[in-house]
Amino acid sequence: MVIIIAAGHIFAQKNPDLDKVAAQYATQSFREFYEMLSLPNDAHFPQDIERNVQWCEQAFSKRGFATQRLNTPTVPLLLAERKVKNGKKTVLIYLQIDGQPVEPSQWQQENPWKPTLKEKDVSGNWNTISYERLYEGFDPDWRIFSRSTSDAKGPAMAFLAALDAQQSLKIQPNYNIKVIMDFEEELGSPNLPPAVLKYKTELAADMLIIYDGPRHVSNQPTLSFGARGICEITLTTFGPRVPVHSGNYGNYTPNPAMRLARLLASMKDDAGRVTIPGFYDGIVLTEEEKAILKQVPDNEIEIRKFLGIAKADDIGNNFQESLQYPTLNIRGMDALFIGKDARTLIPATATAEIDIRLVPGSDPGRLIGLVKNHVQENGYYLIDREPTEEERMQYERIASFKSNFSYAAFQTSFNSEPGIWLNKAMIKAFGKEPIKIRMMGGSIPISPFVTTLNIPAVSVPTVNADNNQHAENENIRVGNYADAVKTFLAILIEKL
Repeated sequence: MVIIIAAGHIFAQKNPDLDKVAAQYATQSFREFYEMLSLPNDAHFPQDIERNVQWCEQAFSKRGFATQRLNTPTVPLLLAERKVKNGKKTVLIYLQIDGQPVEPSQWQQENPWKPTLKEKDVSGNWNTISYERLYEGFDPDWRIFSRSTSDAKGPAMAFLAALDAQQSLKIQPNYNIKVIMDFEEELGSPNLPPAVLKYKTELAADMLIIYDGPRHVSNQPTLSFGARGICEITLTTFGPRVPVHSGNYGNYTPNPAMRLARLLASMKDDAGRVTIPGFYDGIVLTEEEKAILKQVPDNEIEIRKFLGIAKADDIGNNFQESLQYPTLNIRGMDALFIGKDARTLIPATATAEIDIRLVPGSDPGRLIGLVKNHVQENGYYLIDREPTEEERMQYERIASFKSNFSYAAFQTSFNSEPGIWLNKAMIKAFGKEPIKIRMMGGSIPISPFVTTLNIPAVSVPTVNADNNQHAENENIRVGNYADAVKTFLAILIEKL
């Protein structure tokens, strides 16, 4: 039983009503959430990131945390720490604060950084309603639209609200808390690995929890015990020195876009499998692992309906198995113009941006090398710049190949200390076992912590799967936000 007094504080009883407490403090946090979301956070603009760093410093300081900037060559990481009396364990929590770039004209609202509350009508349209309605209560199916609502300021603000709720309950964690905030995650966290090594003492902990990512597509409480890593390739093919008229020079001047299309198509078969020899080498799922993956309650008909596809690629026997293999993805292509800007030209260059998602056992250098060798075997002279005049006259096919490795995959046992502890907290919060995901499809920069600090890591995803992260009209379902507050509160008061 809980008692709410006039001042709005909740005093602890032995078994607090987590739903009621979480709903109250979620409601109280919506003003602060509006402030946080209103700060542009594209890491390409360090001056904007500085305002986010300052906001986070103030938010954690007023909740009793000591904050410290961990400086890097660009923008800092922010470490917040709060100790408890006789705390024998230390939990490190990872939060992402930066967001993807935006194209304001593609958003169905005034500004991507002006949080907008919407509700869906019977026709399935999202209609704007007053944000202030959240201050009195909420419909769990309302959604807040703004950049980084789900990825990942929503979880960060929900954690702050959970800290407020925990303080009101007067139930102190029996472990010390460190929070590391990353302001360059959407850039691939380029400065994180050396920073973790440099600040190893400051970051020392017994385990890492990641408050990021979407729940299982069923929107049931979820724990994730691994995530894929990522590396990138930029591949450019060259044609004429400058774009030329397709009538005057067509059938004579090779088209780099056509050549790039053929080259990319040669990397996969019709079933979606990478055809480059050795790409999947070393990735073998045991029968035990396959059985664990089958326990995830995926409805693949619903997943395909959600995606709008008739048939999935043929990699693994099901959705979860497909996530256990490295990917080769074309994430962007560019040659010349399309739509109303289209012109009758042969482009001078064509470029493809490629990402490779890594799994445990993947060697990024080896996979990048396999792709590079494949390009060379298709007759291309490889460089990492514009070709010289001499090279243009000497080589029939020229391509620029640039690559970058961001971070590796990680994986933690279901029966690890954080796995068992978090599972208990989730059961207390929701009255049932959470769905356990062996490997998330997305990538988060966690492997530097796991390898450098030698600690296990588990993700606690809370946001709705259909949140449009990285795209226009990103949103968070208000019911998921309240559940995130409840989840993080349950973890705060669960003894370790």
